[in-house]
Amino acid sequence: MADKRDYYEVLGVDREATKKDIKKAYRKLAMEHHPDVSKDPEAGEKFKEISEAYAVLSDEEKRGTYDQYGHAGMGGFSQEDIFNNINFEDIFRGFGFGGGNSGGGGFESIFDLFGFGGSRRNGPQRGADVVYDLKITLEEAATGIERDIEVPHKQTCPHCHGSRAEPGTESRTCDTCGGAGQVRQVQNTPLGQFATVRPCSTCHGEGTVIDSPCQECHGKGIVKQKSTINIKIPPGVENGSRLRVPGEGDVGKRGGPAGDLYVMISVKHHQLFERDGANLYYVKPISFVQATLGDKVEVPTLNGAVDLKVPAGTQTGTSFRIKGEGMPHLRWNGAGNLYVKVKVVTPKKLSPKQKELLEEFADISGDEIYHEDKGFFDKVKDAIGH
Repeated sequence: MADKRDYYEVLGVDREATKKDIKKAYRKLAMEHHPDVSKDPEAGEKFKEISEAYAVLSDEEKRGTYDQYGHAGMGGFSQEDIFNNINFEDIFRGFGFGGGNSGGGGFESIFDLFGFGGSRRNGPQRGADVVYDLKITLEEAATGIERDIEVPHKQTCPHCHGSRAEPGTESRTCDTCGGAGQVRQVQNTPLGQFATVRPCSTCHGEGTVIDSPCQECHGKGIVKQKSTINIKIPPGVENGSRLRVPGEGDVGKRGGPAGDLYVMISVKHHQLFERDGANLYYVKPISFVQATLGDKVEVPTLNGAVDLKVPAGTQTGTSFRIKGEGMPHLRWNGAGNLYVKVKVVTPKKLSPKQKELLEEFADISGDEIYHEDKGFFDKVKDAIGH
C-alpha cells in the first residue's frame, strides 16, 4: 500500500473534484493508455492504475473510506469489488476500441487485464474489512485494556444459511448465461471485432436464479448484524494505532474468507499530562518562596503521587526528570519518563506584613524598590503649585 500513488494524483484531479470531473479525467487517461491503443509496453499497468483510482473515487462509499483512511482503508475491497462499479461500455462508447495491440477485443481484454475472467467472477470473494473507532483514556492506554465491543458487519444469513433461497426451496441455473454469470457480445466495428463481457442481467452475475428468495435477507444470503467481539489493547498503545482482528470483518461471498476488523485507537486528551511517545510532560506551579528556599513538592503520575525535590534557587521553566513514570514502551520492556516543568507563580495580593518583609529583603539584597506614594491628583496639584 505504501508504494501506491494517491488516487487523486493518478487522475490529476483535486480532492474537491466532482464525479463529472473525475469521469472526464478518467476517460481522457483511459483513452491514452488503453492497451488496445497505446504502444507503451507499460500501458497495461498504467491502465490498471487509473482504472483502480477511478473505481474508488467514482463510488461515494469507497471514496469516503479512502478520504478517511487512505490506501489502508481499501484493504476490505477485493479487486473485483473495486471494479464492479465501472461501466466500461459507457466509459469507452464512441472510442471504437477493439482488435488492436492486445489482440483480445475491448472489454473482454480489460477483464483479463485485471486478472478476473468469466470463471473467476463467480468464484469465492474475500469479505470486506471493517473499521471500528475506539476512544480510550490515557490511563487505559498505559495499563492496557480488554473490552467487548459491538461491531456491525455483514454475516451469513441465519435463516437461509447463505443459500439466498427460502428454506425448503432451491435455486436453478440461469437460462440466460447458462450458469456462467456473464454474457458475451461481439460487435463488428471498422477497427475489427468489439467483444464485451458483462454480468448477466438476469441473475446479476450469480449464475443461478432464485424463484423464492429468503424472506430474511431478501435473496442476498448476507445480513448486517452486530457481533460482540472481545479485543485486547496492549499497554503503551498510541493515538492513531490500528489493531487488526483477523476474520472479524464482513463475511466472504460464495464461500470466500471473511475480511478483518481494524480497531482504530484514539487516546483522549488528558487534563494534566501531555504525551510524546513514551514520555509524559507535566507543569507544576510553585511559589516564589519554594523556588528560592527549595522544597519537596507532590507531583501526580499515572501510578499515584510522588515527591519531587525542588532545589533552592530553582528558576521558572526548569525541568526535572522522574525516571520510569511515563508510558510503557509498546515494543519492549520498561517505560518512558515523566518530565516536570516548574512554573514560579507570583502572588497578586500581599498583606502589609508580607510587603514589609519583602521590602526588607530587597533592602538587604541591595535592590532599589520604586514607591509611588502620591496619587494622580496630588501630582497635578504639585505641578500647578510650581
